[in-house]
Amino acid sequence: MDPYLLGLRLRDRRVVVVGGGAVATRRIPALLDVGADILLVSPSATVSLEGLAAAGRIRWEKRRFADGDCAGAWLVCACTSDPEVNATIAAEADRQRTWSVRADNADASAAWTPASGRANDIQVGVLSGDPRRSAAIRDAIIAGLRTGQLSARHGRGHRAGVAIIGGGPGDPGLITVRGRQLLAEADVVLTDRLAPRSLLDELPADVEVIDVSKIPYGRAMPQEQINATLIDRARAGRFVARLKGGDPFVFGRGAEEVLACLRAGVAVTVVPGVTSAVGVPTSAWVPVTHRGVAQQFHVVSVHVPPGDDRSTVDWKLLAGSPGTLVLMMAVQRIGEVAAELLRHGRQPDTPVSVIADGTMPTQRTINSTLEQVEGMVTREGIRPPAIIVVGDVVGIAAEITNLTGDVTAW
Repeated sequence: MDPYLLGLRLRDRRVVVVGGGAVATRRIPALLDVGADILLVSPSATVSLEGLAAAGRIRWEKRRFADGDCAGAWLVCACTSDPEVNATIAAEADRQRTWSVRADNADASAAWTPASGRANDIQVGVLSGDPRRSAAIRDAIIAGLRTGQLSARHGRGHRAGVAIIGGGPGDPGLITVRGRQLLAEADVVLTDRLAPRSLLDELPADVEVIDVSKIPYGRAMPQEQINATLIDRARAGRFVARLKGGDPFVFGRGAEEVLACLRAGVAVTVVPGVTSAVGVPTSAWVPVTHRGVAQQFHVVSVHVPPGDDRSTVDWKLLAGSPGTLVLMMAVQRIGEVAAELLRHGRQPDTPVSVIADGTMPTQRTINSTLEQVEGMVTREGIRPPAIIVVGDVVGIAAEITNLTGDVTAW
């Protein structure tokens, strides 16, 4: 007979588990997660169950099952290794009209425990009559939910507010699981030029996608307008995802958007992302730190050049540091940066790696020295986006590439 699927709400309700072996060890933590009041009846128990009893999370009576143990229970789990004992437990539960689960015999069990799992606020249970098949189906569903490949927007209890999501350095596979989940639930998406835009193709057709890209030295939506759009759409009752490249708090102006939302009374969630400052060098085998080579690294935005009144960068300090320099938004000012570092004492032959279109199919890397990097960038026609790494760690990447023959790491 096919079972009738039902979700039991067991918080503060008595559940009796008989048997303290491996099956009970698997079942009891899930029952504790939903707040059940658990009585364990068994002469012995696994170390894990003994620890739960010692911590006061379950009550453990160290004896065999006896008549009357099922009294007052909302659910009974017969988990002993003796089929006759399990049959006796199930019979007593039936007499008092309490649902019971027999771990040893599904056909004789009044209730079945599905292969279950959870992905955030979604709980999945699968029954197929074949436990291994049920578990495999459950795993596939949970994996899809956790990656965002299987999702649906909320109906009842619709998610509200704004989620500011770090999309990673470019490759859509490098967005976090949480970021992809929230993106799949969005009613409105505001996306950057450097965000993993191919993920937008997976969104339902009715999702409003707003391009708020900022082209270097070109067209750009003012940040104030972006903030206002986030707030307006959220106040209209729509769940808004702000999809950004890299990490939203690393030169991403994410904190400005958070503050604007909170000041307007709009709930906001921030999802970290893989920052391009580290992810892009890693994709080209460049470690920003390496034992015996660099114990520190500095991430610098070069949206204004050295010497500009708006610059707060201490180039003299950076020139004297033995650490790695990671330069962002520096392609068009690399000559000025190199000259400033050389002026303050960096060696002309300091290795430099320029990684363009990091983590994308068009990624390419050029290696040079601090003295020659400007000419190399010009000759090779390197354009933003690109990450520039200055320091001896560039030599480690060359060593790895020689051994692997591969130019990409991700």
